[in-house]
Amino acid sequence: MPPKSTRTPQRQDRREQILAAALASFVERGFYGTAIPQIAEAAGIAAGTIYHYFDSKEALVNTLYRTCKAQVAQRVFTKFPHAANAREQFRAMWLEIFAYAMEAPTAFVFIELHNHASYLDDESRAVDRSVREFAEQMIVRAQGQGLLKPLGPKMLMELVFGAFVGTMRAHLERRIVLDDAAIRDAEQACWDAVATPAGR
Repeated sequence: MPPKSTRTPQRQDRREQILAAALASFVERGFYGTAIPQIAEAAGIAAGTIYHYFDSKEALVNTLYRTCKAQVAQRVFTKFPHAANAREQFRAMWLEIFAYAMEAPTAFVFIELHNHASYLDDESRAVDRSVREFAEQMIVRAQGQGLLKPLGPKMLMELVFGAFVGTMRAHLERRIVLDDAAIRDAEQACWDAVATPAGR
């Protein structure tokens, strides 16, 4: 028989309560501007209680980062249309990542604030790398078919992702309004920006 989990429902709820409070605190104040007592106050618990679940603030932010990043990865990997052409694969990835950002805007902002932080550990970087490498492989395949411009795959990925982040940030700051039509139009514009004439 598999070993029984030592995490009781109450303990799991408390852990999720801490993570939710940490998410809001890190987004509002940043990592260095947030102290464990502030997270504890937001969670409605004693500061010492957090250390029953996380060894340090670094452990807490890394757990939160991996949780959010894994949610994005799961959406992308689960919904990715492997049998489709490159154009449809690009669209599917764009729409899934956008769907996550629209459904969990605070988590999206958190990921962007901490994406290249020095306090991310190897496990967190590996989760981030898995998504990036997946996207890079898709780009290389599309380039092999002559559908995307012959720039470095990482360069193309950053151009598209930069447009995605800027568009989402403008929406969150209420400088633009994103509905389904606008999201699809933005996706088409990004594809057109990196595609060859054969890919359009």
